[in-house]
Amino acid sequence: MLRVGLTGGIGSGKSTVAQRLSERGATLIDADQLAREVVQPGSEGLAAIAARFGDDVLDDAGALNRPALGALVFAEARARQDLEAITHPLIARRTAELFAAAPPDAVVVHDVPLLVEKAMGPAYHLVVVVGAEQELRVKRLMHARGMTEADARSRIASQATDAQRHAAADVWLSNDGPKDELLAAVDTLWRERLVPFEANVRYGRRSHRPESLELVPSDPAWAAQAERLLARLRLAFGDVLVTADHVGSTAVPGLLAKDVIDLQVGVRSLDDADGEAVRARLDAAGFPRAEGVYADFDRGGEGTWPKRMHGNADPGRVAHIHVREAGSPGWLWALMFRDWMRADPSAMAEYAAEKARLARAGLTASEYAEAKEPWFDAAYPRAQAWAADTGWEP
Repeated sequence: MLRVGLTGGIGSGKSTVAQRLSERGATLIDADQLAREVVQPGSEGLAAIAARFGDDVLDDAGALNRPALGALVFAEARARQDLEAITHPLIARRTAELFAAAPPDAVVVHDVPLLVEKAMGPAYHLVVVVGAEQELRVKRLMHARGMTEADARSRIASQATDAQRHAAADVWLSNDGPKDELLAAVDTLWRERLVPFEANVRYGRRSHRPESLELVPSDPAWAAQAERLLARLRLAFGDVLVTADHVGSTAVPGLLAKDVIDLQVGVRSLDDADGEAVRARLDAAGFPRAEGVYADFDRGGEGTWPKRMHGNADPGRVAHIHVREAGSPGWLWALMFRDWMRADPSAMAEYAAEKARLARAGLTASEYAEAKEPWFDAAYPRAQAWAADTGWEP
């Protein structure tokens, strides 16, 4: 099963995207609909609300009088907290039931208006945000919902900013143009990313870059992409995780690299990472274990430094997850090398030149990785000297 979080500001067109994904075959869970469902007449939620706020919040038919309740909860923070304490657990329980009832090969789209505000992103395999320019959203709200301009701007201002939504978005769907363009983008997302992503999760497959080597300029978006993946890894590893960091070339601003995010997870023991429960959570979260035995070359000797490798099932974001024991030589080297590259422009330029030289040689991606090893061996004592001179600590 693939869990997709869908959100967007009021007037952005989120409902249009939700409907299209449903038409394409997604299982849709609408948080707003569930919020209404849990307070229907005769429900546990409505009974609790009446007990807390009195019968004045019910209409003559015994249904919830929303304006009356709204007048109470928006006037007093404690009243709003009490209402949320009643409804939120009921909504969460019903949401969990619907996720559990979905078929194992489902793409489940959870439509949540406040996904960003409530920092819910790590619970999903992918977060899709629908965005539109603010003035356009104001016009839509005035035309489609009959709001005054002041009301529309107030509602928009009360929600997350576009910058906050961009930081949370694995996919940003722009709705500044014609509706047909948005629908076409949704169709492409469904066909090229969501459907294969779901299959990869179900079968435990990692996404891969082609063996043809391509180095690209540093992308400022890499840092945010890494942080979203790290948040999901923290959730999946649970209490066996000690550290989680963005490492490798994509973690060094300005350094050309393959478009592959390298992440390092530090654990107390590799045995912890091998635990059945941890492996199951990682598989379900879309981070399957790589087949085979993996280890790093011992930079100071003839042996190797053991590790575990996981990948990302998302075909739209290839990532390598290196699992090492926190404090081990391989764990230290990954952090030290990254920080040395960030701090020493001349060393970074030298490494970039070596990368470019190897790329010109026509190597495959695997050959390229192996061909860099002599440079790393020579760089190791220099990085150690830098660390000693600067007092670096991980």
